[in-house]
Amino acid sequence: MTMQRPSVLRLLAAVLLGVVAALGLAPTGWWWLTLAGLAALPAVLAPIRRPRGQGLVGWGFGLGYFAHGLFWIIEPFQVDVARHGWMAPFALLFLSGGLALFWGAAFWGAARLARRADFRPFALVTCWTLAEYARSYLFTGFPWAQFSQIWIDTPAALALAWIGPLGLSFLTLAAGLSLGVFLLRFVTRHMRLGGAWPWLLPPVGCAALAGAAAALALPLLPVEPAGGRVVRLVQPNAPQQEKWDPERNAVFFERQLAYTAAAPRPDLIVWPESAIPWLLEDADFALAAIAGAAGGVPVVLGAQRDGEGRYYNTLVYLDAEGAVAGLYDKHHLVPFGEYIPFGDLAARFGLHGFAAQEGAGYSAGPGPQVLGFGGIGAGLPLICYEAVFAHDVNAAPERPDFLIQITNDAWFGKRSGPYQHLVQARMRAMEQGLPLIRAANTGVSAMIDPRGRVTASIALGQAGFVDAELPRPLPPTPYSRTGDLPLFLLLLLGLGAIRAGQRARSGAARRGKRD
Repeated sequence: MTMQRPSVLRLLAAVLLGVVAALGLAPTGWWWLTLAGLAALPAVLAPIRRPRGQGLVGWGFGLGYFAHGLFWIIEPFQVDVARHGWMAPFALLFLSGGLALFWGAAFWGAARLARRADFRPFALVTCWTLAEYARSYLFTGFPWAQFSQIWIDTPAALALAWIGPLGLSFLTLAAGLSLGVFLLRFVTRHMRLGGAWPWLLPPVGCAALAGAAAALALPLLPVEPAGGRVVRLVQPNAPQQEKWDPERNAVFFERQLAYTAAAPRPDLIVWPESAIPWLLEDADFALAAIAGAAGGVPVVLGAQRDGEGRYYNTLVYLDAEGAVAGLYDKHHLVPFGEYIPFGDLAARFGLHGFAAQEGAGYSAGPGPQVLGFGGIGAGLPLICYEAVFAHDVNAAPERPDFLIQITNDAWFGKRSGPYQHLVQARMRAMEQGLPLIRAANTGVSAMIDPRGRVTASIALGQAGFVDAELPRPLPPTPYSRTGDLPLFLLLLLGLGAIRAGQRARSGAARRGKRD
């Protein structure tokens, strides 16, 4: 029996499957439930005939997935509850519903493209992956919660070095949906359960995946020896509500100075994003205090700076003498967080970016930039949100010796956001075959090796510092050489093959009727 559009129960089932699928993301990391959610989708889709109805199911699945996976988005609105708390549910609803539109469009497009049922699974995997491309690139991009992120603690994550996050997402979709189609056909053709099979498929799929879970979720190989250079990660643990409080920010600054001065001396000291509460132009006294505490060791820190009336979120490199020897301005800003579209006009109505403490918001820097960091080599700076974008890291003008991320994850709360952000930093290391230095205000600060393994860390919500050896880089990975383009071209070829195959089948069917 087929239907024109999904019933309310089927739409609710799609939303629930999306919620279940999001349990594969950090901090739970139950990747088998993501596969189970994908495997159950064909059962929901099978009776729906029209593309519009299938698109609605895809949107419902995305709504549940993003609402659960991105629930941390309410945290920035809790920093000043009196002013912004009422916005939190609307932000979660609009963000989840908006991102789900990409998936709804993919389901609609797959149904339009593949009129024959035997082509639909391949068409859906292809269109869904293309929708993930669009989500990663369009409107400044937001690739958070990609399916590839569920594999971070399994050997499957090593594929990131070859095919990148979108390629691994493609394989995840192919595996989950193929399993679902197989189970659907098996149940309906051999067990003859009639109309009951849609509701039996999720537990059957979960049971089938239980054995695979034990085989794939193996620990990664032991950590290899590091490269000899020692980096100190400083984590002051300044809650966002107190970070800019004049009565408290001196406490956090002194705390970072004490961690910086501790013996023994490392080769580099890294403070987190916006680590000092003063504009860089007004912070000579602070930089002198930092240099004094460092005792001849170079320091990296985050600060805000004024560039002729434009304000920038900046990474500052202080050399062994305490002089500013390098600056990097964040170029991929958070919409509505660090800037407001048409910000100069919006500022007249009192609308400002959440994170910007000066002016109407931050201005964007010129783009990815490799900086020299003294004796430990050249690094590619990433400030907070920039570690989410694999293609931005690939756009570096030259290959660095390491990646270095400074971030203020206090905005993300203490639930899922900081852990998901850490997962994405680990993915960037694996994709590039490079170690990654990560200093976070409230955590998780970590040293990450080129295979994405955390070799040293400071837990979320703790103040302290850790000295860690900087791992050696691996040779350039295939993904670092090619980026996302090869898979994109293959997906376009796949769309063409689907159309050609359908036309050939239709032509053969017409000739058979004439004969």
